[in-house]
Amino acid sequence: MQLYELLLIAIGLSMDAFAVSIGKGLTMKRVRLRDAALIGLWFGGFQCLMPLIGAFLGSRFITRIQAVDHWVAFGILAAVGANMIREAFAEDKEIKEESPAKKEKGADLRVGTMFLLAVATSIDALAVGITLGLLRVRIVSAAVFIGCVTFCFSFGGVYAGRLVGTRFRKGASIAGGVVLILIGTKILLEHTGILA
Repeated sequence: MQLYELLLIAIGLSMDAFAVSIGKGLTMKRVRLRDAALIGLWFGGFQCLMPLIGAFLGSRFITRIQAVDHWVAFGILAAVGANMIREAFAEDKEIKEESPAKKEKGADLRVGTMFLLAVATSIDALAVGITLGLLRVRIVSAAVFIGCVTFCFSFGGVYAGRLVGTRFRKGASIAGGVVLILIGTKILLEHTGILA
């Protein structure tokens, strides 16, 4: 496999994480380098880990996972997206009661939330790991490369989301939630064969 082919695969796999990172940036009042790097590490780390797991488990076991992976991804992304929309509408009501410290809280970067998002956006990389293994690609090098590309897209996505969200905070949060739901729906439709 040529480097440009692997780059195209890596970019394709990173698009869901990129979109979610934009959504995270939308909800931040102030983007800190540490937060953007943390989001990049979560998404990049899982995009690196999933192909390794896919290659290790092999095609027989993955076939069973593929029967439900799209439902898992859809459920997680739809739930997180719906929560973002709910919080955007609740924000106007709560803003008068918030302390200055609470107002600076920004995006939800808790381990549980980030873990679910990272898994949901990297499930497709399991199947890619099987494919790369069958093609006898050096799976560790390929996985690290995919993870690095995803890190860069996710890191940049946080800042892109922040630029959009500066003036349109509430609308941007709603849009971010809708994007997550649409990504989950796209994954579901692609895996069920409705969307080619």
